[in-house]
Formats: sequence, C-alpha cells, structure tokens
Amino acid sequence: MPGIKLLRRIRPKAVLPDRSIVMRLVGPAFALFSVTLMLWTAYLATTLPSRQLSPHYDVAWIGFDAFECIALAATAYFAVRRSLYLSTAATATAVLLIVDAWFDCMTTAAPQVILSILLCVFVELPLAAVCLWLSHHTIMIAEQQITLLRWQSRRPSRRPASVRRPD
Repeated sequence: MPGIKLLRRIRPKAVLPDRSIVMRLVGPAFALFSVTLMLWTAYLATTLPSRQLSPHYDVAWIGFDAFECIALAATAYFAVRRSLYLSTAATATAVLLIVDAWFDCMTTAAPQVILSILLCVFVELPLAAVCLWLSHHTIMIAEQQITLLRWQSRRPSRRPASVRRPD
C-alpha cells in the first residue's frame, strides 16, 4: 500500500527543513523564557501570601508557573531539534500563557492590577501568539514535506526494470 509506505517515511523526530532566522532563534529564545520564568517562580514563592480567600494560593500559582516553565522548555527543546512535536508543545504553551494572563488579571489585587495588565498585554499574550504561529508554521512545513513525498512517490522511476529494487 503506497499510503503506508509514505507514512513510514514520515517520523515525528524528523528534522524540519526551515532554516529561517526566526526558526533558528526560537529555541534559544524559549530557553531564555523558561529560565526567566524559573526566576519569577522563585520570586513568587517568597512573596505571595500563603492564603487569599483559599488555602494554598501560593502553591497553586507556583505549581501553575512550574507547568508553564515545563511547556516553555519543551517548546525550546523541540524548536532546537526542529522536531514535528514543536506544534504540540507550542500549542500547549500558548494555552497555558493565555490562562495565566487571564487569571493574573482576574485575581490581582487593586494596587498591582496595572502591572498584571501590562504583563498580560506586552508579554504573555504576544508570546502566546508567537507559540500559535510556531504551531501553525510547523504544521505547514510538515504538510509541504508530505506533499513532496507524495509527488516523489508518484513519479515514475528512471531506472531500467532490471535495476529496480523490489519494494
């Protein structure tokens, strides 16, 4: 079956061929975001109140930021490796960033609400948009590879019949 042979050629660990400057900078940039978030989480661990209308408020936020850090690190890792898993990691990171922006703005007390809104508008939501673009871009590259493989598999071989290898 030609479809199964085509699917066997496409592996999730395949390297993406895009060599644009944006794709080369994405991995290191997300690694930097991950490290920055680690520092921010450490800061929050020491400054957040342990109780704010619910017990373990500080633990909940630190845990969420830890998940966000893992997602950023995974996005960085798959971007550096040019893996097709980048699409999934970038989508998960975008979702976590959007949720973080929402809850930051909704749960912040009056004096710090301006800072939360500024972080939401200028850091978290633009970074989520970049993640969604990365996810879409990765899928587009994979579709181009599939199209190219289909086209190559349909082309008649130029080898003489005696030289052809059996499939």
